[in-house]
Amino acid sequence: MIEASIRIGIDVGGTNTDAVLMDGDTVLAEVKRPTTADVTSGIVSGLGALLEATGVRPAEIAAVMIGTTHFTNAVVEARRLLPVAIVRLGLPATAALPPLTDWPARLREAVGGQVFMCHGGHEFDGRPISPLDRDELRRVGAEIAARGLRTLAVSSVFSPVNDEFEREAAQIICEEAPGLAVSLSAEVGRLGLLERENATIINAGLAELAVQITGAFRDALATSGISSPVYLSQNDGTLMSAEYVERYPVATFASGPTNSMRGAAMLSGESDCAVVDIGGTTADIGILSQGFPREAKMIIEIAGVRTNFRMPDVLALGIGGGSHVTPGGDPLVGPESVGYALTERGLVFGGDTLTASDLAVAAGRALIGDPALVAGLSRELVDAALASIERRIAEAVDRMKVSAQPLPVVVVGGGSVLLGDSLTGASRLVRPEHFAVANAIGASIAQVGGEVDHMVSVGPGLSREHALERAREQACERAVDAGAARDSVRVVDVEELALAYVPGNAVRIKVKAIGELAIRRRVGAATG
Repeated sequence: MIEASIRIGIDVGGTNTDAVLMDGDTVLAEVKRPTTADVTSGIVSGLGALLEATGVRPAEIAAVMIGTTHFTNAVVEARRLLPVAIVRLGLPATAALPPLTDWPARLREAVGGQVFMCHGGHEFDGRPISPLDRDELRRVGAEIAARGLRTLAVSSVFSPVNDEFEREAAQIICEEAPGLAVSLSAEVGRLGLLERENATIINAGLAELAVQITGAFRDALATSGISSPVYLSQNDGTLMSAEYVERYPVATFASGPTNSMRGAAMLSGESDCAVVDIGGTTADIGILSQGFPREAKMIIEIAGVRTNFRMPDVLALGIGGGSHVTPGGDPLVGPESVGYALTERGLVFGGDTLTASDLAVAAGRALIGDPALVAGLSRELVDAALASIERRIAEAVDRMKVSAQPLPVVVVGGGSVLLGDSLTGASRLVRPEHFAVANAIGASIAQVGGEVDHMVSVGPGLSREHALERAREQACERAVDAGAARDSVRVVDVEELALAYVPGNAVRIKVKAIGELAIRRRVGAATG
């Protein structure tokens, strides 16, 4: 057995679908196609172009890695979400703030608002708030079955400390309502009941769409003659299997910027830097630390809903290659964009809308479309608009830094041609080879990860060392469950925080483990 190294990375953005064919760390071919309305046909087009350009046979491809915005868009648009049976274990506590508190009305209607408050839950040290009422849960299960609900979100107070009640409650409910897709908050979010519960409800609402999307990706590969496994990008820079995505679709949120940052790290060789990814619609700015995106430490809002699952710390600006440009004394660039219609509406393509890409062509920074169509643009307008773009991006990078020291800035994405050769405040500006498809490259090189974020009470019954070791083991197991080869998994980050304001020697432990994809194939299978 040897490890097959030929793989495909795909990133589906709002404007373009990028795809790369990789052999190890070598880029064999790259393509950029406009994102199509059904998304999957754009993937099929990109796959066909890669295979035709390289002569690689479908049987030689070990794996396909995809980054997608499908699930984020579904939540933002409040479309294609299932009504959710929402069960919270916490009575007699937590009744003052029921589930779906402070949700936007449109999104609350989309998930149905089927709320069931039940007894149970734990204190921070694992002691029960109240016993689990099994008869109560059986009645809830019967009601869920009667209403015809197909997906279940279970949250329990302090379930990251003790998830026993969540698991038992789900089992009892599913006995009364067989076939439910189950989301448990201990597996989805972190400490913080409302935010963890919100993330779990969103995850449950995406259950059916997750199966449809992964099925569509598999169909796209089958149409291209590719039978290798498909993996999707997570929002922490790692991968997960399609089966894992069907259980945890929220883990894909913000995977696009994360892919770009990981790709930028590989292409540039920079492990500690700022990354500016300029696409067709937005410019995403993030910070790399030891080759991985810096994680957001605060509550993250998704479509107006507070959540607390892991997300990269990214600042998005409405600046991209398709951004509208409004002339004036101080030209306005963005936030409106022509998106994937750039090749129809941009001036250099014979359209009638002045875009940022037209400015780059007029300034000689890019060669796309017909430069003659923008030859008449005012030089003052072009210079002023491009200077405004550079100033706003430099300010955004400065906001993301944690010190005043200059930091290397790696710029990637098709829209990176909007920047010149330097940037105020940067120690150096790096535009690496293959910069336009860094997002797809980032998807193709990603590893598989697992994470644990628990609060434990250390003392005579549980030593600090034992608690840390147990968290390490759980993180490694989660990485294996997500598709990592067991012998390659290693712990890369351990955080331990004593909570002085909580009695009982409470400690918050966070552990992250990563490993290589478990894709080993026989030479004969790889060569057909």
